[in-house]
Amino acid sequence: MITTGIDESDRWVVAVYDLHRLRLLRELSLRGTLAAVAQALGYSPSAVSHQLAVLEREVGSVLLEPAGRGVRLTLVAHQLVAHTEMILTELERAEAGVASSRSEVAGAVRIATFQTAAHVLLPAVVRQLTAAHPDLTIAFSHVPAHAAVPGLLARDFDVVLSERYPGEPPTPLAGVVTEPLMTDPLMLAISTSWPARSIADLADTPWVMEHPGSSVRRWTDAFCGEAGFSPRVAFESADVYLHAELAGNGLAASFLPGLSTHKSGKLQLIPTGAARTIDLSIRTGSGTSPVIAAVTQALHAAR
Repeated sequence: MITTGIDESDRWVVAVYDLHRLRLLRELSLRGTLAAVAQALGYSPSAVSHQLAVLEREVGSVLLEPAGRGVRLTLVAHQLVAHTEMILTELERAEAGVASSRSEVAGAVRIATFQTAAHVLLPAVVRQLTAAHPDLTIAFSHVPAHAAVPGLLARDFDVVLSERYPGEPPTPLAGVVTEPLMTDPLMLAISTSWPARSIADLADTPWVMEHPGSSVRRWTDAFCGEAGFSPRVAFESADVYLHAELAGNGLAASFLPGLSTHKSGKLQLIPTGAARTIDLSIRTGSGTSPVIAAVTQALHAAR
């Protein structure tokens, strides 16, 4: 709880803010809707709304205001969320400190990841960690990029693996510590049945790319533009292994990250000279936890 005291004629008037309700307000700031908070935490929307109404009475200020069919946080609410974030970070440090006093590595870790890391990096990491630490449970989920770090802050996940393409700078976020884990070369991929070419020779070739608006699509469009053409995109998919399959069968040219080319028998791989960055993110204060430390060390060793 948060308490504040005001001296009035030798009396203390104490306002007590319940941490559970503060967490609900913070969840709303992260997830955007009462329904999303309720679904994530296993409550009904009406129960979440009631608890936030109680918090408004405790604070004595309006915390939510109508916004279309939903609600948005007021300035006071955002201030409370910022203070709540600091409290939760200190609690995270306290939990990590207590855990570091134990000799065993035990507990559960939830990892958010993207497709190629899930296929190539994580199976070996999970095998190694569970063999070394039988009391450690690891789960991972393939999560869209826009949801991964918010999920970390919301404590849906404890570790996040994410990708950044050339020209995309890191985005510092309060409450999150991010470090580069590795670089992954980006390759031009065409069928072995095609004559070896430079990218400029593929101006009239059909391409497979991700959907417009994604960071990788921005990079691929820009890379082709620098070669003097706009790619003729015949296929769009977020599945990089489908890209490899179409390229290997001579149906399209593609750009593939190195991690996705471990089965490249039907592909010619031509270096582009560019690479994506794979980042590792954890919550501020959690790094001293033996469980988180074991996972991050194993990920670094698996590069």
